[in-house]
Formats: sequence, structure tokens, C-alpha cells
Amino acid sequence: MLSNSFIHIPSIGRKTEEKIWESGIRTTEEFIKSQTNSIPPRTREKIINHINMSGSNAEDPYHYYDHLPSSEQWRIFKRFQKYTAYIDIETTGLDTYRDKITTIALYDGENIKHYVNGINLDEFKEDIFDYKVIVTYNGKTFDVPFIESFFNIEISHCHLDLRYILKSLGYSGGLKSCEKQLGIGRGGDLDGVDGFMAVLIWNHYRRRKDKKALETLLAYNIEDVLNLEYLMITAYNKKIQGFPFDLDALEIPLKKENPFEVDESIVNLYRKFSY
Repeated sequence: MLSNSFIHIPSIGRKTEEKIWESGIRTTEEFIKSQTNSIPPRTREKIINHINMSGSNAEDPYHYYDHLPSSEQWRIFKRFQKYTAYIDIETTGLDTYRDKITTIALYDGENIKHYVNGINLDEFKEDIFDYKVIVTYNGKTFDVPFIESFFNIEISHCHLDLRYILKSLGYSGGLKSCEKQLGIGRGGDLDGVDGFMAVLIWNHYRRRKDKKALETLLAYNIEDVLNLEYLMITAYNKKIQGFPFDLDALEIPLKKENPFEVDESIVNLYRKFSY
């Protein structure tokens, strides 16, 4: 997608990008070789200079992310998928100053990592910098500000927030709602588990030192990040369908098995409080 993009070039807007495509030029490489008259000479020179400069930044997602309009930053995903982490946090509440992070789940398409308050939570603030791109749902409003406040660090990653990407495609109503709209209902023991119940389950774990409660919370937390991968790839594939030429869709991989199981008795104990 990035090799088809021109909108990240300063002063080049969507109309100019579309004009380039309409002239039959599909990629930046084709543009350099072309003799199109549809673009003024000075603009053409500016585009070529930026394309040549971009060559040395081909593996730098920030180069593209920082110059793309926020509504088009999703375009970086395919090229930088291997540098991407899907993250989600659970907390004791919504106040970034008063409340605490309880668990964090991180998934990079291959490895599932989890972090627990009182056990290994501090490892996250080092591990996250192994990645250049993060994918969240509502993370720009909640997860990232909470992480930054809690750990006193800056998360400067390229950030693809699915809340806004999916909304641009007509899907809204929260992560679980978007999952159902796109055909991945949770079902089973995780059906009905939400953020409020996650707080109750954490409190249960802290009071009783109940390992099953912690495993239930981690199962819920990890399910979020496993589903974020599906949603991001699906959103990307839907986005490229809106372009006036064919682009290769990303393959949706088989879903990784969640390493933790839900204790149904614990969920049932608190289910009534979440309705």
C-alpha cells in the first residue's frame, strides 16, 4: 500500500493522489519512470525528490506515519506488520492517577506475552520498545495514556487505534460489539465478561490469592489482543477495497490458542454484577 501512496508527500493531498492514479500510475516507481502531463512540473519534481528520499527510509514506519493524514495512517500496516504489537490493559478503574494497571497482554502475531501487577508488570516497559507499531482498541484515549502515567514513560510508537479505523468503515459500539459485527463472537465462558467484571475478578484474586481467578483474567485480557490481530487485518483488507485498483489482501492467520482457561465458577460468581 505504501508503494501506491503519494499522500504522505508534503503538500500532496488526496485529490492529487487520485489524479496520479487516474493517469494510470499505480506506484511511486512507476511515477519516476512516467512522463505524465497531469501533474505540474514543479509538483512532479517535488514528488520525485520525496520518493527518492523515502527510499532511504523504507524500513522506518515513523517516516510514513508522521506524514500521512491520521485517517490514512493504517496504510503502514502491511509493510510493518512484523514490527507490530497488539496490546491491551486491564486496570482497577478508569482514573489514570488513582487506579492501577492489573494486567497487560501483548501479542506480536507469533508470541503471546502477559504481565501481572506484583509479578512481572515492569517487564512490559522494556519489552514494548522491541516494536515500532502498536495496535489497540481505544488505546489513544485509554490504554496508552494509562501506561504512560503508570510507568512514567513515553509511548512514541506508531499507533493504529482500531476504534477509529473501524468507525471509518461503519463499525462502532466497543471492541466486543465490533468483534460480533465482524463475525468473531467470543461465546463460551468468556461471553459477557467485560472490563467491570475484570476488576471484580482481579479483586477476587488479590483477596483470596486464587490462581484460577488470575488465569481467568489473563484469558480475558489475552483474548482481546488475539482478536485485535483479526480485526486489524480485516480492517486493512476492507480499506484497500476502496481503491481504484486491485491490491493484494492480507491473509488472516489461524488464531493462536489462548494459553489460559476461564474458570466458569468464578465468571458465574460475578456475572450478575455486570448486567
